[in-house]
Amino acid sequence: MPSSLLSIGDLSRRTGISVSAIRFYEARGLVQAIRTRGNQRRFMRADIRRLSFALIAQQLGLKLAEIETELATLPQGRPPTRRDWQAISKQIRAALQARIAMLEKTRDLLDGCIGCGCLSLDKCALYNRNDRAARGGAGPRFLLGDRPQDFDDANGSTNVSPRVSSPRRPRSRP
Repeated sequence: MPSSLLSIGDLSRRTGISVSAIRFYEARGLVQAIRTRGNQRRFMRADIRRLSFALIAQQLGLKLAEIETELATLPQGRPPTRRDWQAISKQIRAALQARIAMLEKTRDLLDGCIGCGCLSLDKCALYNRNDRAARGGAGPRFLLGDRPQDFDDANGSTNVSPRVSSPRRPRSRP
């Protein structure tokens, strides 16, 4: 039977996460080391799952702060139960569903006009004539939730001001 405590090197080998990254996650509170008399770090086997969750969650687009918040709900000092993990799953499900919806929308619209202003596709002339989507702000407006008809008047004409109050300007980066 494997030891119930793992060295940081063993944890690194099992998770595929570098030792320095594990130290970083430890400093952020995602895992908590137990110190030996020689001041060496030892981790519970349950920390494999905590770090695996962090890795997967980051790949799914969750921010580190979101991951920290969720992992903070798990007990320290004992392995989390199935019920503990189900509570986290329930919490992040809405965020994951929103990301899935965005990915599906991107997949479905990416080969057509996305309202980015490039006007390089034949469909752009139909859906974003004269780049009217720019009046809604910066970026690919149709992927961000605007619809071509948001920029039409009541008769379907595209030659009037959009229903949006004013264009949002992109932030300049320092």
